[in-house]
Amino acid sequence: MAATAGGTIAAMFVFLTILVALIATVVLLYNRLVRSRNRVDTAWSDIDVQLQRRHDLIPNLVKAVDQYASYERATLEAVTELRAEAAGVTDVGARGEAEEALSAGVQRLIALAESYPDLKANENFLNLQKELAETENYLQFARRYYNGSVRDFNTMTETVPSNLIANLFGFEARSFFQKSSDDVANVPLVKLGSVE
Repeated sequence: MAATAGGTIAAMFVFLTILVALIATVVLLYNRLVRSRNRVDTAWSDIDVQLQRRHDLIPNLVKAVDQYASYERATLEAVTELRAEAAGVTDVGARGEAEEALSAGVQRLIALAESYPDLKANENFLNLQKELAETENYLQFARRYYNGSVRDFNTMTETVPSNLIANLFGFEARSFFQKSSDDVANVPLVKLGSVE
């Protein structure tokens, strides 16, 4: 009788040990998923800040170009419309496409400066151009960090055993924020008075 009781206690101890280990693993994986999701959310916030900064600079750039090249109305209006469209998109993938179109429009706007020597020499325009180039650089770094965070999070939601926890608690893969064209993704290099 004592041997049976000892065997039952040992079996219960093994069962409880396995149960505690399983619960600890679930808690550990859940916390890793939450940290990873929060890192993705923070990275998106960094992108959003840079996009807002760029959106705030564009009207000033349009105004500066408008003073010198008012008959380039179509380009100015197109950039303004693209800015409004990009600001209204919330889906990450669609936002990336809208921002790509906006970047192309801004590059066309900056290229207009080549046709207007007075505009190229305007200190306000040069400062705006410099700030825009800095913002594009910050945005590129934020995009890389965000996409790396998304990659890590998506890997966790797709690999065993963390995918079991992710599915159980409703963690879903996130979309990357990227440019589809290498030409558009290139940041303009700004030198005093010119764009390369």
